[in-house]
Amino acid sequence: MITRRALLRMAAGALVGAAGVAGYGLVGEPFFRPRITRYALTPPGWPQGLKLRLAIVADLHACDPWMRGDRVASIVDQTNDLGADCILLLGDYIATHRFQVPIPLVEWTRELARLRAPLGVHAVLGNHDWWDDPVAVRRGGGLPVVGLALQDAGLRLYQNDALRLEKDGRPFWIAGLGDQIAFIPVRGWRAPRYGVDDLPATLALARDDAPLILMAHEPDIFPKVPSRVALTLSGHTHGGQFNLFGWRPVVPSRYGQRYAYGHKIEDSRNLVVSGGLGASVVPMRIGSPPEIVTIDLG
Repeated sequence: MITRRALLRMAAGALVGAAGVAGYGLVGEPFFRPRITRYALTPPGWPQGLKLRLAIVADLHACDPWMRGDRVASIVDQTNDLGADCILLLGDYIATHRFQVPIPLVEWTRELARLRAPLGVHAVLGNHDWWDDPVAVRRGGGLPVVGLALQDAGLRLYQNDALRLEKDGRPFWIAGLGDQIAFIPVRGWRAPRYGVDDLPATLALARDDAPLILMAHEPDIFPKVPSRVALTLSGHTHGGQFNLFGWRPVVPSRYGQRYAYGHKIEDSRNLVVSGGLGASVVPMRIGSPPEIVTIDLG
């Protein structure tokens, strides 16, 4: 028979354990030096001899104290050392939730401006970059303040746009989709649509059959992505942010666990979802350490 004293000890132990896990999630894992997660793949139809290394930075969620300018600077240095041909930034540069104190835009944009790769640095916006600017949301188009700040820092920003590049004489396309959930209802106003994304118009800009790499902040677009796209790259999910031995209780996707994290192949189409770097809603990460992704194609 369990005594009252034993029950109290068990309850105290459970509380101490829960406090330890919460403390780890708050001040431990979110501050870890990002791990480097590496993938190597050759999508169907990828041109022989075209070898390309991509470095992926997603979901910074710049804020105080978890992602200040000095930490962004360290991430930039780490990314620059990866030897990537292209660096791709997948959106959500700022945090917009309680307990996450905003920092001046210049504190992190000046650091991202130091990113260097032979074939450039390419960026798209995320939903939080839009939601932080109610004027842009009401306007229903253009760019939010974060997008303008990225451009002012000299970064190439894509919104339903594409660019043809070459490596060793072999062409490929980088395309960036507008955010899929840019618009949320504001008091007294209903958004005319959910996002600024236009997948058909974006893909139509690739005017030849060179392979195309698509940046899309949210992975939910993937079922609509045609085989014309060699590789889709997304962030947004934070790998669930809470990953308890493979169980992710909250994934911000209509598809649940399907696109929560990692390399996915469907009908010979390839998607890589980065776990990202920062945190959203609750400033904690447990079992989903911050990461920078590299992908070696070909």
